[in-house]
Amino acid sequence: MKRFLLVLLMLFVFVHTSEAQDLTIDPQMYEIIDSVSADRLESDIKTLANFGTRHTMSDTTSSTRGIGAARRWIKQEFEAISDACGGCLEVHEQRTLVEADPDSRINEDTWVVNVYAVLKGNTHPNRYVIMSGDIDSRASDVMNDTIDAPGANDNATGMAGAIEAARVLSDYEFENTIIFAGLSGEEQGLYGGRHMAGMAKEEGWEIIGVLNNDMIGNIQGIDGVIDNREFRIFSEPYSANATERELQLKRFYGGENDGKSRQLARYIYETTELYMPQMDPMLIYRLDRFGRGGHHRPFNEAGFAGVRIMEAHENYTQQHQDIRTEDGIEYGDVIEHVNFNYAKKLTAVNAVVMSSLAKAPPKPENVEIGGAVEPSTTLRWEKPDSDLIKGYKIYWRPTSEPLWESQRYVGDVSEFTLENIVIDNYLFGVSAIGKDGHESVVAYPSGLIRD
Repeated sequence: MKRFLLVLLMLFVFVHTSEAQDLTIDPQMYEIIDSVSADRLESDIKTLANFGTRHTMSDTTSSTRGIGAARRWIKQEFEAISDACGGCLEVHEQRTLVEADPDSRINEDTWVVNVYAVLKGNTHPNRYVIMSGDIDSRASDVMNDTIDAPGANDNATGMAGAIEAARVLSDYEFENTIIFAGLSGEEQGLYGGRHMAGMAKEEGWEIIGVLNNDMIGNIQGIDGVIDNREFRIFSEPYSANATERELQLKRFYGGENDGKSRQLARYIYETTELYMPQMDPMLIYRLDRFGRGGHHRPFNEAGFAGVRIMEAHENYTQQHQDIRTEDGIEYGDVIEHVNFNYAKKLTAVNAVVMSSLAKAPPKPENVEIGGAVEPSTTLRWEKPDSDLIKGYKIYWRPTSEPLWESQRYVGDVSEFTLENIVIDNYLFGVSAIGKDGHESVVAYPSGLIRD
């Protein structure tokens, strides 16, 4: 009843506010949130953990143990979902032979196989939102491919989350394409992500954003904190492919904290606050955990926006550990440590973010800014070729703030001046607003207005 009254209030405000374009409430998002099932996640996580090990170089012929059995089961799950929705998903394998290298974590020729399902967009099929989880697991010795390594939290939870998101979102149609991906070889060197990012570049995918889900099921940290609401969003500050010129512009004009991955992180934060205010997203201004890596990184290195979504409080005794008990401490990544309701919440976060992005128009292109030694700030941009766009919104915030604090809908224009907003004191961005109210990720200025 509380949610129903909130939606009615929002609709009332929408009708009676002159700047209704600032409101982007979509009641369908609540249907999506409510459709995510903790029971289905529990079943899928247990199935993945029960393969014993999913080590990248483990058994590929058994029907009950090893990574081969796991990836065949994942493919079957995606195919079953597609059958249930009348063939709405295209299910694929990406197979890449990685040759043995004594200086790497692959010491024998190994097929690294990604399994993924594609929900094609109706309007912009070459624009992609990707949710990924990792298929593989490991124990204490990263090269031991026979010992039990159930990987219940790391990363059966992320993989099960991608399968569950596919189940839920297969009931809907979107303007942009969504990919639900199981990536392999993460523990051995981020191979699966590297292979898919390479394919994306070769085939000219326009990736809106990659949501890498890696450990979304633990609520009890090694620091003693128990929390089922907080989660972290890791993002790099700006592209690893930034040119010398782009870095120089950041030095003189700002934007060190405004790369496209960080804008994607802000989008996830704001969308979560809008539709799931009971959750507490944390923006972590770092590519990944200190000295560690995840499968969003290869996409970043290929020039795409990508973030890592994961639990806020890790327990290192339950990661990359042989199953054992020492000094009264139980080690190992086993099913007993997974909180399925928490995994449901983070899967729902992914589902509503992907839905919002998949319904949104393309963001503005080639945004430029000007206003030095002037009392006002002007922004100019190129309009993307899309029938989805209703107009544009300008955002700004003080340079020391992490989130956009002010916004203004400016209509279907390609240039606008914010009167009495001094450029020196703020950072700016522009987003595109769709005819249905959905909004693109914010585009940060990449150049200066010269005339």
